Amino acid sequence: MAITAHLRSYLDDHDVRFEPVVHSRTFEMARAAHAAHIPGRNVAKGVMVKSGKDYVLTVVPASRRLDMDRLGKFLGGKVSLASEAEAARRFPDCEYGAIPPFGEAYGLDTVVDDDMLGSDDVYFEGGDHQTLIAIDAADWNRLLGAARHARFTAPA
Repeated sequence: MAITAHLRSYLDDHDVRFEPVVHSRTFEMARAAHAAHIPGRNVAKGVMVKSGKDYVLTVVPASRRLDMDRLGKFLGGKVSLASEAEAARRFPDCEYGAIPPFGEAYGLDTVVDDDMLGSDDVYFEGGDHQTLIAIDAADWNRLLGAARHARFTAPA
């Protein structure tokens, strides 16, 4: 798969050049970063959460984990991880757990951990567990710079 048609269209619509980085199949972003020889702080993972009745896509570095208490305080209420079925409905063209970090492309509000802003080139899964997608920092910041952001992660 490498990159879903939906994500490719979103990036093309925003004039974002990207490069696929193929790696051995992994199911954890930190391992994908390691397999592709990329620092975990430069690999963005999308994690869908439920906040009240709404879904929100959080974007965090692969080298960190969500701190649900901090995230809840930031979003103004209790949060929980979305179920596999809920994520599959929102991201039908992606393998489970290979969610791209652009909620806007899938109709979701997006919040970004501060550690993902100001990064060098950024990598993320484009829908499968064998390919990271690389984009440059300028495009990353242009696409996600207007998203709400705060520090809501902790060391992994």
